[in-house]
Amino acid sequence: MAGARRNAPPREDVLAAAMGMIAERGLEKLTMAALGREVGMSSGHLLYYFRSKDELLLQTLEWSEGRLGTERGRLLSRTASARERLDAYVDLYVPDGPRDPHWTLWLEVWNRSQTAADDARERQAAIEGAWHRDLAALLAEGVSRGEFRQLDPDRLATRLRALLDGFSIHVAIGLRGTDREQVLRHVREFVDDAVLSHA
Repeated sequence: MAGARRNAPPREDVLAAAMGMIAERGLEKLTMAALGREVGMSSGHLLYYFRSKDELLLQTLEWSEGRLGTERGRLLSRTASARERLDAYVDLYVPDGPRDPHWTLWLEVWNRSQTAADDARERQAAIEGAWHRDLAALLAEGVSRGEFRQLDPDRLATRLRALLDGFSIHVAIGLRGTDREQVLRHVREFVDDAVLSHA
């Protein structure tokens, strides 16, 4: 096995290949055997690294979220109003359309989390927590700058992310009558009502 380990592709390449397969063929086609063929490894070799398909999916999600986290940090640290950066956050959050690979993966990980070990659930919570902290910090900044009315950033971040999750699921599964542009309009209206002074 030592020789096989030396010849194995880097873990990031395997995770990128898994994400690519989800994007091109859908999650149902992502099996250990199919992924192994894609990256030149046996399914047994993949199991040696990932232990289970659940772990492969969670690591793929963590890898994808790491890339999104980098993009989110870039968007939120640019020179722009808090409202413009809030719109950018929402735009990054909402899926591109039905079968968005990142959201397809999230839905599967959420579904499997019902029976997941505590460690896996904590890792999911860490991903969710990063989105929440960034949003709450942005809302607090908007309040401190006087762009947003006085509000509880943590409470509004919780409500806004729940709204985003619900709408994002509708977009990701292709629910009829709910497309990305409609969702973005709904969220903008909600944000206007929530953060702007009506005085």
